[in-house]
Amino acid sequence: MTITLDATATATTTVTDELPEAEARTNIPIRDGIELGPRRRVRSARLDDQYAVLGAAAGALAIAVLLFGWIAPLSGIVGFVAVAFLGFIALYALLVSTTSDGREVTDRIMTVVLSSAGLILFGALLFVVIFTLLRGQEALVHVNFFFNDMEFAGPLDGLDVGGVAHALVGTLIQIGIALAISIPLGIVTALFLNEIGGRFARFVRTIVDAMTALPSIVAGLFVYSAIILVFTHQRSGFAAALAITVMMLPIIVRASDVVLRLVAGNLREASYALGASRWRTVWHVVLPTARSGLVTAVILGTARGIGETSPVLLTSGITNVMNTNPFQGPMISLPLQVFDFVRSPEPNIVARGFGTAAVLLLLVLALFAIARLIGGRGAGNLSPRQQRAARAASARDAARINTAARRAASAPPLEEPR
Repeated sequence: MTITLDATATATTTVTDELPEAEARTNIPIRDGIELGPRRRVRSARLDDQYAVLGAAAGALAIAVLLFGWIAPLSGIVGFVAVAFLGFIALYALLVSTTSDGREVTDRIMTVVLSSAGLILFGALLFVVIFTLLRGQEALVHVNFFFNDMEFAGPLDGLDVGGVAHALVGTLIQIGIALAISIPLGIVTALFLNEIGGRFARFVRTIVDAMTALPSIVAGLFVYSAIILVFTHQRSGFAAALAITVMMLPIIVRASDVVLRLVAGNLREASYALGASRWRTVWHVVLPTARSGLVTAVILGTARGIGETSPVLLTSGITNVMNTNPFQGPMISLPLQVFDFVRSPEPNIVARGFGTAAVLLLLVLALFAIARLIGGRGAGNLSPRQQRAARAASARDAARINTAARRAASAPPLEEPR
């Protein structure tokens, strides 16, 4: 038996009973008597595309060498790379246009430009990390660098004396206080903007957007004039934490606002239909659904606050000794310690500065990893412990249902009323 389906009179699909269902084949479509050929694999580059990339790269390199070495009085590695890249784009567009139409040429060019932008960004990040680690490796190899402070270390002492333990502890204390203030306040503000709304919510959103571009030195001046000069009369770690909070809060509010907007409205409607109140819906539906995005918002705020130097320069003070009391005396942080070290003309102090910057990078990486482990799972993705608990609860429910069914089957039938 043969079944033929003619949908558009240009393509014919034939299924025969000689082949099993799993081995059925679809004929190659024929249009106007011309066979179109096999289906193209979209996830792999064609041979002519590979030749176009290699030819454009070779031609762009030759053009850059000729311009910088023979024809034009040009110099500099940055200019060489820029000229080579522009030549590569032009030659690649020319080579692709020989076998493709204008739409495919545009698609290929945009693919190259976007891929190049990603590579440049990744390369810049990799360069910063590698350069910092290489310049600071002289200090990082000494164990005392992580566990000692600079109380007994002078500018002419070797790297085997002193360290940045006091700056590391100060950074953790300051960022901890800032997170304790900004996380609940930022998330509650974002919930107000989404769940309550109104004219005042629009005003708050405008203020938050304006504070996102607030210069960091302004935050430091605000805390210095409003807190230090009026109340404490001294620089402290708590004042620095308040300045960091001013910088972190608009980032967390804005990012959390965007994330909460992405929560589907039918989830809220389903919760309301089951009789839940607004705040019970927020606590049990909205926040768990947006948990991963809220963690990302906190990470963005932490990245903004943990590397700030200008606010803490005006509010925390500089010290060479360990201070674990954020309310009494100056408390230095890692960014401020880097700023203080790299100004010195002594090579050992400069090496300590790059080592401190490397410690700051590693600290940020560790905090981000911890944040991802805590809240990185999306809504509905259970941890192994939660999965085991759910299976155990399901087994108990099944046993209870089976017991009830057996009791109902063994019970004597009810007598019919006469």
